[in-house]
Amino acid sequence: MKDKDLRKRVPYHIQRDVLDELGVDQVAEKSDFKISAKEKLRDAVRCTGPRFKSCFLSFVPLLAWLPRYPFRENAIGDLISGISVGIMHLPQGMAYALLAAVPPVFGLYSSFYPILIYFIFGTSKHISVGTYAVMSVMIGSVTERLAPDSDFVIPGNDTNSTTLDIVSRDAERVKIAATVTFLSGIFQVLLLGLVRFGFVVTYLSEPLVRAYTTAAAIHVIVSQLKYSFGINPQRYSGPLSLIYTVIEVCALLGQTNIGTLVVSIVTIIGLVAAKELSALAARKIPIPIPVELITIIIATVVSWQMDLKTEYGVEVVGEIPSGLQAPVAPAVSLLGSMVGDAFALAVVGYGIAISLGRIFALKYAYKVDSNQELIALGLSNSIGGLFNCFAISCSMSRTMVQVSTGGKSQVAGAISAVVILVILLKIGELFEELPKAVLAAIIYVNLQGMMKQFGDICSLWRTNKVDMVVWVMTLILTVLFNPDMGLAASIAFSILTVVFRTQLPKYSILGQVPGTDIYKPVEDYNQVKEIHGIMIFRSSATLYFANAEMYIDALYEKTGVDVAKLLSHKKKLEAKRLRKEKKAAKKAKKEAKKRAKEAVKAAKDVAAVEAGPDPDTDTPLPRAIILDLSPVNFLDTVGVKTLRNIYKDYGEAGVQVYLCGCQRGVVESMEKGDFFNEKVTKSILFSSVHDAVLYCQQGNSKENQETVLHKMYCSHLNIWC
Repeated sequence: MKDKDLRKRVPYHIQRDVLDELGVDQVAEKSDFKISAKEKLRDAVRCTGPRFKSCFLSFVPLLAWLPRYPFRENAIGDLISGISVGIMHLPQGMAYALLAAVPPVFGLYSSFYPILIYFIFGTSKHISVGTYAVMSVMIGSVTERLAPDSDFVIPGNDTNSTTLDIVSRDAERVKIAATVTFLSGIFQVLLLGLVRFGFVVTYLSEPLVRAYTTAAAIHVIVSQLKYSFGINPQRYSGPLSLIYTVIEVCALLGQTNIGTLVVSIVTIIGLVAAKELSALAARKIPIPIPVELITIIIATVVSWQMDLKTEYGVEVVGEIPSGLQAPVAPAVSLLGSMVGDAFALAVVGYGIAISLGRIFALKYAYKVDSNQELIALGLSNSIGGLFNCFAISCSMSRTMVQVSTGGKSQVAGAISAVVILVILLKIGELFEELPKAVLAAIIYVNLQGMMKQFGDICSLWRTNKVDMVVWVMTLILTVLFNPDMGLAASIAFSILTVVFRTQLPKYSILGQVPGTDIYKPVEDYNQVKEIHGIMIFRSSATLYFANAEMYIDALYEKTGVDVAKLLSHKKKLEAKRLRKEKKAAKKAKKEAKKRAKEAVKAAKDVAAVEAGPDPDTDTPLPRAIILDLSPVNFLDTVGVKTLRNIYKDYGEAGVQVYLCGCQRGVVESMEKGDFFNEKVTKSILFSSVHDAVLYCQQGNSKENQETVLHKMYCSHLNIWC
């Protein structure tokens, strides 16, 4: 039995007047009340006690939720979660510092200060902010571009020998990383947050973000190859820099440090195996095994015992100073050279954090304030930049650990910051012998989730091919260009796909579903039939300058009426009629007045018989054309002019044009565009297609359509739901 036979039949019976736009305004009592811009501004700046309190608490959410913190329910889960995430911060912070081209200790700083700031100002209860691979590689592209190794080469005693001043280079790169982080935070707070510009992230669609992070992961992998092979390739910047780097690495493979390569391979194999075992044991062990922490402890001990640095030339982390650093002012002189990079960091960091925050907010039934998240991340970056931190965002792996171990509030993040503080004060110096190849291996293994996103191509091919094209092009553009330029190019391409889709909509002629007031495209349904003498035309997109010409062409094609050709034919007939009238007038001078009138009348009758569609056209001329504008959400001046020309041209051809389904904004645009006048009134507008059809049918049954009575009743409709 079919599904429709199983449904309960509900009769749908309506008896009402056929209403045009004027009738609807009268019946519904349209309101013209509008709040002036002055009143809106006055209301926006009005400050009352409750309003000030609400604004202050929304700016500092900690003061709103901390006094009501359910200690008994959440404390244990947040404590365990905070310690687990804090342990993860240690290896990830040090590893991602290599991506940012700064000493590893600054990754620990970036895992401490920004987290405390977000604890105060953030609204997401579950995300774990801190170092993130994509952000780190974007920072690294800036630091290595503005402070390349070639600027710190010191001539040696011999003629051809040179020495790299690593200390000066690292100090300069830290200053650059902190400055661009500070500037990105300022962009997030002032340019985006305070002006409530959070909607900018809507231009980062999910396919775009996933493809961008995948491409950024490729940049990350290539940037870490030098640590895995123990080589020192030349630094490239600008378009195709990744391709040049890969070629350079391949050329230097003959200089590979075998000890470093062995450390990398062993670490990768050990990490992958340990993570698989940890996943299997996760069902029995409530707390995740800190695989990365165990790895760096073992690697540090082995490196110290075997003296890998001296015996095998394996590069190690080096000095890790204990304690915290005093704040330092950003390098103002560098701001002008990193504006684009800072803005890209601001947008990407916010886009990743808010996307993940909304996922968990929806899952656990609370709200994340998108604009407050901008302010929280902006303050984390700007204040963190003063303490030599680099830009942060949200990490999926740490967030999943925080949630799975029982974290229920921002307190878990604060506890993880305390763990990092203990490491900075007491434990950090113990990891000075840790090989950098181990940190690179940790990065590789942590990126496997991003590399699995290549599977999106197959799924998008089945669901939405346009999104698949966006995914592939974002990957290609980001791989070929730097992450910042790739992001801008990807957003531009994504927007272009939207424009192209509005330029290539689906145009349809609608017909009536028998016995109903429902109208569907005739090519999609077998039982849908066109209304005799009435053409109902609809476009699936809005009408504006980019598709106005195609709208007219499609209308001519679908209706089968070439108005331009028809009007040309009509002008020829009019000229012929005038010649005949002139000839008849000359004859009338010699005849009686009555016979002269009859001659003129006969001439007019002949012209009326001859007037009609182009004899070369087989398609009969419709009595009326109804334009269904329900998909149109705005009209620009070109769109208004297009509708005006359609109404005028078809009107001159003897075809009446009606519009239906117009939204209020569309009607207002038509009013402002002088579409209406004494001859063209709102009586041609109807709320539904069926109203327009009934009006046309009733009007064409009378001799004078201008005297049609609007008050007529619809037939009883029985529609099965």
